[in-house]
Amino acid sequence: MATLRDIQCGSKAKVEKVQGAGGVRRRIMDMGITKGCEILVRKVAPLGDPIEITVRGYELTLRKADAEMILVK
Repeated sequence: MATLRDIQCGSKAKVEKVQGAGGVRRRIMDMGITKGCEILVRKVAPLGDPIEITVRGYELTLRKADAEMILVK
């Protein structure tokens, strides 16, 4: 299964699972990234960090480390 970090710019993906534990996982889920939601990868910085996505109608920027915790299909 791929992570959000592996998705190419301009592609859509569906969240399968948010990995991790504790505060970081909770923060990701509080931003609206939950199982079953669709994510559009809008931009990726030249060095790969951060990643700009659209989720549930709003734009969000994630670090690579956070994007690796999100399993997508």
